Amino acid sequence: MGRTPRRTSRKRSKLAGRAIAASAALILGGGGMVAVNVYANAGQSSESPSARNRSGEQGGNMGLATISCPDVGTQLSDVPDGAREDVDRRLAELDTQITAAYEKFAGAKDTGQARAVLGPLEEQRRPTIEGIGSSIGRAGGKAPRGIDGMAPCTMRADDNAGQPPQDGNGGQQPPQDGNGGEQPPADGGDGGQQPPGDGAGQPPDQQNGNGPEAGDFADINSVQPNVDRPGKQRGASRGTFTTKCGKNENGKFNPDNVIAAPGVSNGAHHMHDYIGNQATDAFSSDDDLANGATTCRNQGDKSTYYWPVLRLQNGEDENDAGADGGGKDQNVGQIQTPASVTLKFAGNPTSKVVAMPRFLRVITGDAKALTNGDTNANASWSCTGFENRQLKDKYPICPDGSKVVRTFNFQSCWDGQNTDSANHRTHVAFADKGSGACPQGFKAIPQLVQRIVYDVPPGPGFAVDSFPEQLHKPVTDHGDFINVFDEKLMKRMAKCINSGQRCN
Repeated sequence: MGRTPRRTSRKRSKLAGRAIAASAALILGGGGMVAVNVYANAGQSSESPSARNRSGEQGGNMGLATISCPDVGTQLSDVPDGAREDVDRRLAELDTQITAAYEKFAGAKDTGQARAVLGPLEEQRRPTIEGIGSSIGRAGGKAPRGIDGMAPCTMRADDNAGQPPQDGNGGQQPPQDGNGGEQPPADGGDGGQQPPGDGAGQPPDQQNGNGPEAGDFADINSVQPNVDRPGKQRGASRGTFTTKCGKNENGKFNPDNVIAAPGVSNGAHHMHDYIGNQATDAFSSDDDLANGATTCRNQGDKSTYYWPVLRLQNGEDENDAGADGGGKDQNVGQIQTPASVTLKFAGNPTSKVVAMPRFLRVITGDAKALTNGDTNANASWSCTGFENRQLKDKYPICPDGSKVVRTFNFQSCWDGQNTDSANHRTHVAFADKGSGACPQGFKAIPQLVQRIVYDVPPGPGFAVDSFPEQLHKPVTDHGDFINVFDEKLMKRMAKCINSGQRCN
């Protein structure tokens, strides 16, 4: 695994030394002050659309924050097997085109230069999309209607640009909590500004200026309890099965995505944490995974579990600062090893579960939710001690003594036939939120629930890795899973869950 980045000794980032001193004081409801620091990398002008937008400067490009392109992959629900490899390669090519265009956009000095990115991007996308349709046609399929019209992209605003941390209700009326919805200052309560550049308690702009914003954070104290689970009915599968696979103490990272972009290096354009199967990269076959080593305590679980890394925005370099998926893709900062990772498989509130098929692939959440919308988004952010309050589109500001929690509730219904689908979604589904029942034609399978806890400094000073144009938004959080359980152990899991036991 020569491409797997390993953590090295960290040094103060050169980017921090070139930080733009554009600290804007944002007045919070409680009278506290919080400093917003805007950074640019060495190659980015402080007059770029993203930097100008975030620093609050007025200009003709005010409000332009990123590039928004139609996501072709979500439309491909039926691709013949003979076309899958070529289609996946071309979809990854579209992502690379957007990444390169975003870099030019971020370096633009004015609105004209920013908008000038769109024409060449469309010219690049059009033949790539046409190639997808041709590949599907040659394999005996039919491309979705309108796919050829998905080449043009647009500019869009960052709705949270220049906004202070939210009250937890997306900027709506604050909950009636008796304190007027006021938020404590991010510096721990002394009402003073933090000095820029030390990363402690800072609402970050990433060192390269592409997010997140202070408005991407919310005080967990101001969020009302909002978790409502279906009641268990007669015939429910009430047991659980827990597998222990560590927390990536090995420091296994890569920017691949073997599910969404198989065979493509840096297909994710952001770095992933990996636990479980240690053979996982873009080129892993099912046989590679079956024969790979695992960090799981039970060696019968060689499954792959991965998610975007979380970084502190503190001006510290990782050794990927100049690498694909890291600094080259505008993912910078100090990677955080989770304090704990819990992998639990649960039952269905209305029925028994069947064993998952081996090599079932599941993606939960949407890495492009900023531009795609929330149709497939499934982020859940909270704090220890407050997990009955979940945030979907905000990072949590946790009180002292409380840790940040990411929770991934995976799809728990399977079509009974396929281990994957062309868009990596339609072979699995979520159970109905109200009843907990699976859609017609789907079978209940054990539901993977990943809980990842981080001990990070209090306040808004962290972000997950993302595609550059997704601006490190919390709504883009996502998790990936490939089932490589030994078939006997998987059957044991299903039996345990169906019988109401707690097993591991």
